[in-house]
Amino acid sequence: MRCDTLWTDARLATLTGDGLGVVERGCVAATDGAIVYAGPVADAPAFDAADTVQCDGRWITPGLIDCHTHLIHGGDRAHEFELRLAGASYEEIARAGGGIVSTMKATREADEAGLVASALPRLDVLIAEGGTTIEVKSGYGLALDHEAKMLRAGRALGQERAVRVATTFLGAHALPPEYADNADGYIDLVCDTMLPAIAAEGLADAVDAFCEGIGFTPEQTERVFQAAVKHGLPVKLHAEQLSNQHGSALAARYGALSADHLEYLDDEGIAAMAATGTVATLLPGAYYFVRETKLPPVDALRASGVPIALATDCNPGTSPLTSLLLVMNMGATLFRLTVDECIAGVTCEAARALGMQDRIGTLEAGKACDLAIWDIERPAELVYRMGFNPLHQRIFGGQTA
Repeated sequence: MRCDTLWTDARLATLTGDGLGVVERGCVAATDGAIVYAGPVADAPAFDAADTVQCDGRWITPGLIDCHTHLIHGGDRAHEFELRLAGASYEEIARAGGGIVSTMKATREADEAGLVASALPRLDVLIAEGGTTIEVKSGYGLALDHEAKMLRAGRALGQERAVRVATTFLGAHALPPEYADNADGYIDLVCDTMLPAIAAEGLADAVDAFCEGIGFTPEQTERVFQAAVKHGLPVKLHAEQLSNQHGSALAARYGALSADHLEYLDDEGIAAMAATGTVATLLPGAYYFVRETKLPPVDALRASGVPIALATDCNPGTSPLTSLLLVMNMGATLFRLTVDECIAGVTCEAARALGMQDRIGTLEAGKACDLAIWDIERPAELVYRMGFNPLHQRIFGGQTA
C-alpha cells in the first residue's frame, strides 16, 4: 500500500476509544495530507512509503487545538493588570471605561495588516508547542467595518502560517460607547446589519456572545442566536463566568457547540448541556489571572458526561496566555482534571467544541494528518511540567511545519 509518509517506531496517544487510546508500538501513515492508518505496527498494511520517519520511541499525539482565543486585538492592558493588583475588580475596571472597550479603541485604530502582525508572535508560541488549529474571535471592533477587519485578519493568519484557523463572530461582546445607553439598539445592529454582512462574506464559522451582568442579557443573547441560526451559523457562548445568567441552558437549547468559562454553572445548565452534547470549555488562564475563587463544577460535568475542553482564552485583559501546555497544567492543578482529561481537552474535545471532530482531534484514518511528536517518556509529562516545551516536531496536513 503506497503512502506519502510513514512515521514508525512510535508510541501513540490516538485519543480514540477509552482514555488516551494508547498504542505502545505504533505507526502513522499519511497520503495527501490525511491519515490512512494509525495503530499498531503489527496490524499495519505493508506500506510503500515515499518517506519513512523513525520516531525512536517518541510519543505522537494529535496536533493541539486551542478552541477559544481572542488572538486578534490592538494594544494591551498591562495597566489594568496593575489596577487589579491594587484591588480593583474586573467589573469596576470595565464600568470605568476599561476592559473590552479599552481594547476596542486600540483595535479600531489598527489596520488589518497591523492586527495580523501583532497577532503572529502570539500565534507562533502556540505553534511552537504543537498547536495546529486555533479559533480566533472578533469582538473588539464593535462596529461592522472593524469586526469584519478582525475576522479577515484571523483568516489571514492561516495564510501566514501553516495552521488551521476557525473564526468566530463575537459582535455581542460589549457595548461600544456610541451605544452606551442603548443595549437593545446595539443588538439590533448586530443582528440586522453586522451578522448578515459577515455571513454574506463568509468571514465567520460560528457566532458567540457574552451573556453576563456586564455583558448582554439572556434575552439579548437569544436574539443573536436566532439571527445566527437564520444565517446557518452555529453558536457558542461566554457563559456563567462572573454570575449565573442561565446562559448555558439557553445555549444548549440552540444546540451550541460550546459554553465557555462556566464557574457559576448550575445543575440545570449541566443537564441541558449533557442532553445536547454542548461542550464545556474551561479556561483556567482567566480563572487564574482574575483570581477567581469559585471553581467550575467539574465533578458534576464529569458525572453528567458533558465533554470538557480546555483553551487559553488568549486575550489582553483577563488571560494573556499563549501556552496550551500551561493550560493543561492549570486544568490539572486548579480544576483537578486528570491527565487524560487535560490531553483530550486540547485535542478531541477541543475539536468537538469547534464542530470539527470529523476532521481533526484524533489519530485515525480519514482525519487530517496533524501531529505533535514529543520527546517524553509518558503522556503525563505534557501536563506535569511548567515552562518546558518537549515538542520534537509538528506536522500539519502531513507536512513538517
